[in-house]
Amino acid sequence: MHGNPGHILSVAEIDREIAERAREIETIAATLVELDKHPGLVLLRRFPPTGVTEARWAPARAALELMWEDFGRLGSVLDSARAARARRRLDALDREELTRLLHGQPVEVARHTIPMSQRSLSGPREQVELIGITEMLDRMRAAFPTVVVVLDAVEAVNNRVIADIAPLRAELDRVGDSVPELHALAADIDALATQVATDPLALDLGHLEQRLAELSRRMRGATAVLTELRAMSTDWDGAVERVRSRIEALRRIYDRADHARIEVERTILAAPLPRPVDDSAVYGAELTALEANPPAPSALWELHRRLGDAVGAAQHTEELAQGLLDRRVELQGRFSSYRAKAARLGVGEDQDVLASSRIAAGLLSRRPCDLAAVTRAVTDYRQLITQKSGRRS
Repeated sequence: MHGNPGHILSVAEIDREIAERAREIETIAATLVELDKHPGLVLLRRFPPTGVTEARWAPARAALELMWEDFGRLGSVLDSARAARARRRLDALDREELTRLLHGQPVEVARHTIPMSQRSLSGPREQVELIGITEMLDRMRAAFPTVVVVLDAVEAVNNRVIADIAPLRAELDRVGDSVPELHALAADIDALATQVATDPLALDLGHLEQRLAELSRRMRGATAVLTELRAMSTDWDGAVERVRSRIEALRRIYDRADHARIEVERTILAAPLPRPVDDSAVYGAELTALEANPPAPSALWELHRRLGDAVGAAQHTEELAQGLLDRRVELQGRFSSYRAKAARLGVGEDQDVLASSRIAAGLLSRRPCDLAAVTRAVTDYRQLITQKSGRRS
C-alpha cells in the first residue's frame, strides 16, 4: 500500500480522525466560499489583469486553483473514508485501508515518465506523485496568504481610487462636459479608472495620491468655470463690460511696458528687452463681434481667459523693464545713504573715500548706466567707509 504508515488506527482513532477532518474541511469550505467573493477577485475576474498586476496575480492564481483542486481531493478522500467506515464491522484489512486513507498518501496527483538514462533495467518507467490529507492541508495553508495578499492589494487600490473619482464622475454627470476643461477631465478620469481596473498594482500610492489630488483640483476649477458661464449668461451686458474693462487694462499695461522699455534703453546698459505687440485692439474687435450675437457665454469666457494670459504676459514684460529702473533708483538711494553715513562718521573728506564716491557717482550718472558696475562701486564705497571709520556697517 502506497504511503501506508506502520501504525494501524483503532476504530476509535478512525472515528476521531474522520470527525476532525470533516470539521476542518467544513471550515475550509466556508473560507473558500468567502474568498471566492473577495472584491479583489471579483475585479480580477471582471477585468483581466495586465502588466504588473498580471505578473503578480499569475502565481497567486495558480495557488488558488491548486487550493480548489486539493479541496476537491480532500472531499473525495473523506467520502471514501466515510464509505469504508460505514461497514458494520471493521476487520484488520478495513482498518488498514482507513489508516491509509487518513494518514497515508492515497491520492495520485501526477505521473512523470522517467528518462531511460535514469532507469535501471528492471526499474519502473514512471514516477508516481502521491499525496495525503496532511500534505494537502499544509500546502493549502501555505497558499492561502499568497492569494489573499494580492487580492487585498487590488481591493485597496480600487477602493482608494473609487472613493475619489466616484464623486467626480457623479459631478461630471450632473454638470456635463460643455467646456473643454470638463471634457478633458472626464477623459482623464476614465483613463485612471481603466488603469485601476486592469493594472491596479502598477500604481505607486504616492503618485496615485498626486493624480487624485490633481483631478480634484481640476474639477474645482472646471466647476468654477461653469459658475462663471452661468453668471455671464444671466448678466450678459455686465459680463461684456467687464471684458471690455480688461481689454482697456491690457492696453494700459502695454503702454506702461513700452514706456519702461524705452526708458531702460535710454538710461540702462542691458540686453534687449522683449517688445510685445499691442493686440488689445484685436481683442476689442472680437468682443464687438460677440456683442452682435448675444448671448455666447462660452465664447466670451474663452476670450476672458485668453485676455488673462495676455495680461499676465504683458505684466511680466513690464516688470522686467521696471525692475531694471527700480534697481537703478535703489542703487542711487543706497549711495546717498552711504554718503550721509560717511559724513556722520567723519570720513567723508578722506581722499580714498572721496575717490570711491566719485567713481560710484560717475557710474550712476552715465547713460546708459551699467548696473553691475554701479553695484560693485557702491559695495566698494560701503566697505571703504567701514574700513576707514573702524566700525561695522
